[in-house]
Amino acid sequence: QVQLVESGGGLVQAGGSLRISCEASGRSFSTTTMGWFRQAPGKEREFVATISWSGSITYYADSVKGRFTISRDNAKNTVYLQMNRLKPEDTAEYYCAASGIGGKVVDSALYIYWGQGTQVTVSA
Repeated sequence: QVQLVESGGGLVQAGGSLRISCEASGRSFSTTTMGWFRQAPGKEREFVATISWSGSITYYADSVKGRFTISRDNAKNTVYLQMNRLKPEDTAEYYCAASGIGGKVVDSALYIYWGQGTQVTVSA
C-alpha cells in the first residue's frame, strides 16, 4: 500500500519555475516506478513524466521534454517535478502516481496509487 501527497503547486508567471513534490508513505516506495500526470479543465488526464525505482530511467512527454525534470529521493520517500520555462498551457492539476511495473511506464492505467493533486497555474 502506498499513499501519496503532492505539494508545491501555485501561481507562477510564464517563463518561471516551480518544483512540486510528492511524498509517499509505505514500505515499497523505493522499489516503485513513479509518474507525474496532469489534467487541465475540460481535458483528459495526460502523462508528464516517469522515473524508475532507482532513478536510472526517466521519460518525458514531448510537450515538457527539456523543460521539466523528474527526480526522486528514496531516503525521503519523495519524488519531485522541477518545472522550468513554464507556459500557460502547463496550467493543470498535477498528480503523482505509483506503479507496480518497472521501467518506462506512461499508461495511466498501469498506475495503482494516486495522490490528490496539486494545482499549477501559469499566467501569461
